[in-house]
Amino acid sequence: MGSTEAESVKLFSNTYLAMRVAFFNELDTFAEMNNMNTSHIIEGVCADPRIGDYYNNPSFGYGGYCLPKDTKQLLANYANIPANLIQSIVESNRTRKDFIAKEIVQNALYLTGCKAGDLDEESGRYKKSDGRKVVIGIYKLIMKSGSDNYRQSSILGVIKRLMISGMEVIVYEPILKGMKKFYGCEVVDDFGTFAEKCDIVVTNRYDTKLDVIKEKVFTRDIYKRD
Repeated sequence: MGSTEAESVKLFSNTYLAMRVAFFNELDTFAEMNNMNTSHIIEGVCADPRIGDYYNNPSFGYGGYCLPKDTKQLLANYANIPANLIQSIVESNRTRKDFIAKEIVQNALYLTGCKAGDLDEESGRYKKSDGRKVVIGIYKLIMKSGSDNYRQSSILGVIKRLMISGMEVIVYEPILKGMKKFYGCEVVDDFGTFAEKCDIVVTNRYDTKLDVIKEKVFTRDIYKRD
């Protein structure tokens, strides 16, 4: 094939993967909103061999270096071509982050006994009855295990939404060692200190290190794999 076709293969391949991520994330959203068991539905759907039991673990959205960039590039290439699906994939990823951030805020308020909209006027942040801020901890920015890449990570979009919602956010990410701030959030190097400071801990992919505080962990990682 020529170079144009080769480029198209890459764009369509990564967009298909993004579509699959978006599909199972929307399935998870549907299940959550209707008090259904996400894993039961996924396992039933994936029993169909045409669909297959792979690349189906819910997340906070697709991210990384390739999928966000390539889906948007392919969408731009469709400027004068009739289409609906590619645009929907890009929009679905934004919608998923909106939903996840809202769920985190609701969980944080419930766990701390705060009420929605009850923000401290001076700080613009939610505060508990003892005057301390409600703190949401972000456990790792990287997209998947064994990686050091957090470029375009879905958690970054979630962090922005949480801060806009009035939440104090801190970050634990070993690859940021030595940094004091990230995205305007305090970076905490020590896991024990991080765990103690947080009212709720948010992670895109679960880690057994979180077992000691699992009662306050928020994740949509059902199968404990990338």
